[in-house]
Amino acid sequence: MYRYTAFDRRLVRERAAQFRDQLARHLRGELDDDAFRPLRLQNGWYVQRHAPMLRVAVPYGELASRQLRMLARIAREFDRGYAHVTTRQNVQFNWIALERAADVMDLLAEVDMHGIQTSGNCIRNITTDALAGIAPDEVVDPRPYAEILRQWSTLHPEFAFLPRKFKVAITGAREDRAATAWHDIGLRLVKNDAGEVGFEVHVGGGMGRTPVIATLANAFVPWQQILVYLEAIVRVYNRFGRRDNAYKARLKIFVRAEGRRFFDAVDDEFAKILQRDVDGDAQLITDAELERVAAHFADPSGVRPARGGFEPARHLDAQAGFARWLERNVHGHRVSGYRAVTLSLKRAGQAPGDLTAEQMEAAATLADRYSLGEIRVTHTQNLLLPWVREADLYAVWQAARAAGFATPNVGLLTDLIACPGGDYCALANARSIPIAQAVAERFADLDELYDIGDVALHVSGCINSCGHHHSGHIGVLGVDKDGQEWYQVTLGGSDGSSLAGAAVPGRVIGPAFAADEVPDVIEALVDTYRRERVAGELFIDTVRRIGLAPFRAAADAVRCTTAQATA
Repeated sequence: MYRYTAFDRRLVRERAAQFRDQLARHLRGELDDDAFRPLRLQNGWYVQRHAPMLRVAVPYGELASRQLRMLARIAREFDRGYAHVTTRQNVQFNWIALERAADVMDLLAEVDMHGIQTSGNCIRNITTDALAGIAPDEVVDPRPYAEILRQWSTLHPEFAFLPRKFKVAITGAREDRAATAWHDIGLRLVKNDAGEVGFEVHVGGGMGRTPVIATLANAFVPWQQILVYLEAIVRVYNRFGRRDNAYKARLKIFVRAEGRRFFDAVDDEFAKILQRDVDGDAQLITDAELERVAAHFADPSGVRPARGGFEPARHLDAQAGFARWLERNVHGHRVSGYRAVTLSLKRAGQAPGDLTAEQMEAAATLADRYSLGEIRVTHTQNLLLPWVREADLYAVWQAARAAGFATPNVGLLTDLIACPGGDYCALANARSIPIAQAVAERFADLDELYDIGDVALHVSGCINSCGHHHSGHIGVLGVDKDGQEWYQVTLGGSDGSSLAGAAVPGRVIGPAFAADEVPDVIEALVDTYRRERVAGELFIDTVRRIGLAPFRAAADAVRCTTAQATA
């Protein structure tokens, strides 16, 4: 993990002190709401439906156990006892009083954390594969580059007020587990025929009102030049992107509108930075700088490859649940004798991605005891222990089960992604959490869940797509009709992983459904798949083979509330 330097700590603590002064002036009436709004957004503070919401940055998803314990303390002392992990590998609090916000920022700074650039029209948190640095299929560890990008983009004076928010994802593995095609910039570390490391750069992806898959901008940018190339992209966008219409201000719209002219402008700007900018070549990443940052991501002390295979058989007869957990929640590792373990945050009685203070403490204890003090936030709203010895797996399963983290459903229908929706978000048109809970209750039987197999269900409470419904094999989007909650259903989306193939947005299967119809619709879609599938065929493959018509007919057949409207 990256360890803060004295400079890093001073920057974060000075930023917290600056926010304390801004907040005090706002509370005294010296800064009105309009003046204070950009200042709080720059530090991760939103005004939501019921209370302020704080988004805490978790760069590329890595947390130390001491940081998770501080988040637990904040949940206990300042919030209502819980927090929420997001699809962008951050952590959110929903009930902190604004008057206490500065105290929270001070506590975060004590453990090298903050909310800088987790909101506002700037470059947001750099996300990556939760298995970064440990995945068996990894070509290059993306974490050093993600950290360099974080340092470059944090408080970048030229890019503090972009036309709209800007999201970057990076992967270094053969399998894209970071959904790079769905980002403003998607970076893929590759090696050319000479063995040199570089970046395949995709530009202009995004969800929201207009889902767009990113376009390949450059097949190979040498790693030394990647900051310059990104500078060129963001400069062109910052200079010419639309600011007159929030719905048309995202980079994806600009790229689609300009086409080849955009990429020519980027290439021209790239050359000008290197050839004409004062000290333009100072932005090149040197070998020394990469080595300095990469040293932070060396294997933790004590990690040693182990000889001999893993033998779980002595536990399986006595504990059938252990076998399922091994199948679904335990993942391969680059270092022999180690595995990565997902701590599932998808279980009955809690919203997807929610964690109580007690559960955060329990997860921190698991990290200390079994994962060398490190834990990660995943793109799919779970936690992950990256350094678990195979010999400890049975003990980890027992401890995870006691803490409520051992539901063996990773990748299955109930391992769904859902935004907080209308229960919290002021932008939402409909609630997401009740839909997620209803699906979890409907498909609580593990035998049935395993028979259904891998299905990505994603739920968003509004068109902003924080629940990534566009990329779900089944997507659910909350919409508002005359002040009532309705839900649009899509099929066939993909995040770009090998399971579902190239990234593509799902397609709408008909008019929206009422809230009480959605669980029946999901069940009808699943039943259609089980009836139509061939041996070994996944849900997404059946959808693509037989088309949408049979699924749409099955969904329409269970309409009740909306039957007359669609007749």
